[in-house]
Amino acid sequence: MPFLERSAVALAVFLLVVVPTAVHGWPTTLRGNLFTLLVVCGGLALIWWRSQPRVASVLALGLFLAALTVDGGWFPDSGVALFSFSFAVLALGWSGRAAWLVALCAAAYLVPFYYLADMGTVVAALMFTVPPYAAGTVLRLRRETADQLAMRAQELEDERELFAEIALRHERARIASELHDIVGHAISVMVIQAAAGQRLVDSDPARAKEAFAAISESARQGTQDLERLIDLLGGTAVEVGGGPDLSLVDEVVTRAARSGLDVTCRFEGEHDRVPAPVAHLAFRVVQESLTNALRYAPGAQVRIVISVDDAARGLAVRVENDSATPRDAPLVGTGRGLVGLRERVQTLGGQFSAGRTRGGWVVEARLPVALTS
Repeated sequence: MPFLERSAVALAVFLLVVVPTAVHGWPTTLRGNLFTLLVVCGGLALIWWRSQPRVASVLALGLFLAALTVDGGWFPDSGVALFSFSFAVLALGWSGRAAWLVALCAAAYLVPFYYLADMGTVVAALMFTVPPYAAGTVLRLRRETADQLAMRAQELEDERELFAEIALRHERARIASELHDIVGHAISVMVIQAAAGQRLVDSDPARAKEAFAAISESARQGTQDLERLIDLLGGTAVEVGGGPDLSLVDEVVTRAARSGLDVTCRFEGEHDRVPAPVAHLAFRVVQESLTNALRYAPGAQVRIVISVDDAARGLAVRVENDSATPRDAPLVGTGRGLVGLRERVQTLGGQFSAGRTRGGWVVEARLPVALTS
């Protein structure tokens, strides 16, 4: 395309200046040839009107004015088209405040051009310069608007890709947290019960049998939780009864008690009307806290308090365990459990804290909640 445009400009110079001059009679004097050469060179300077509009327009208008100062040749009427095109290109070169300054310079340029060309009337000078300059301005503004729209479209595309990447990372983190909660709790119970079963298999076969039964139950429950998570990720899970509620806490507390934890749980307020997302997160807080208690403080007393304050529109979960000296080395976790809980609690606009106390460890979560009817 640039080659064709440059060829078209060169052809226009040939047809509008060279051919009419040859038909009229090629000048025989040095000044006449210099005049024609300057006009032709001014027209050819417009070849670079698209890539270098400033240089092309200034050079073309300068050469046209220099040709008039020579005043030794004949200027064809058709060459006025090149002169007008130079003003259009001049308007393309500058934008903003610089465009106003260039317009003033163009108006000042017309003064010597008017007298050197001996045009006789100002109307002709304005007619061949103002409309082309206005057309070039309109074309420049349209191009700038198109560039701004293209830039904005690119920014929107970049933002869309960024949001998609963030959403993907968030979803992956959520799945990782769910898998950690499910697998971590089940494995912790099975490992602890397996260790207890090994110690009791000879001395107390009945209790060893209970330990192995707890292992089987934990494995079965973990498998069911994994299947439920897979169905949910696949979009095939159907929640019954409006989704999970705080009754799940009773189930995990019962399983933990059968695993050997000395655990108590107390509910305060109307916990039956807590929305499903908040109830599920509260369940995960309790589950992770019990998992950590099984790992680091087996045999210690664990106290769970879940309170729903309708006036304050909030749900508070507190899980506190005493310290204990395990007979075996404690299981070492990945450290992602509490970090994942903190992120999920903060996502729902809640507050989360976990740390040591004088007698053990405490986990607290406060979640905003609007009770359902």
